[in-house]
Amino acid sequence: MRTFDLSPLFRSTVGFDRLFDLMDSFTEQSNGYPPYNIERSDDTHYRITLAVAGFGEKDLAIEVREGVLTVTGQKEPAAEGDNRGYLYQGIAGRAFERRFQLADHVEVRAAKLENGLLHVDLERLIPEEKKPRRITINTQPDAANLTSIEGKAA
Repeated sequence: MRTFDLSPLFRSTVGFDRLFDLMDSFTEQSNGYPPYNIERSDDTHYRITLAVAGFGEKDLAIEVREGVLTVTGQKEPAAEGDNRGYLYQGIAGRAFERRFQLADHVEVRAAKLENGLLHVDLERLIPEEKKPRRITINTQPDAANLTSIEGKAA
């Protein structure tokens, strides 16, 4: 994989630190564990599904901080009296941390563990001031408004 040297951009830009950090995070290698899906059901609803077979609710943690959703899994160590030996162990139970960068105004609505899959439901909540609004066109010219606009422009 190619790496890009962004140091010339650091010298000539101000306020783009978060963007550069995001670009750096894309270049990091990921081990691909656990596998996940990202679904979009409509314009404002999303779902992230992680395959976490072998993990229980007490083994998983979900946190949102500064626009980053972090899902971590850490299994509790085996009890001292448990001297079970595996002949073959194909179900991965290793610890993991998976991060997802959330867009502005995206919030976590719910999380549930079902049949070895962790579902995290997300919703984009656009504030009223950011929503598009319709502007009516006035067909009757208002002489007072025209003179005041002309007076300000001059």
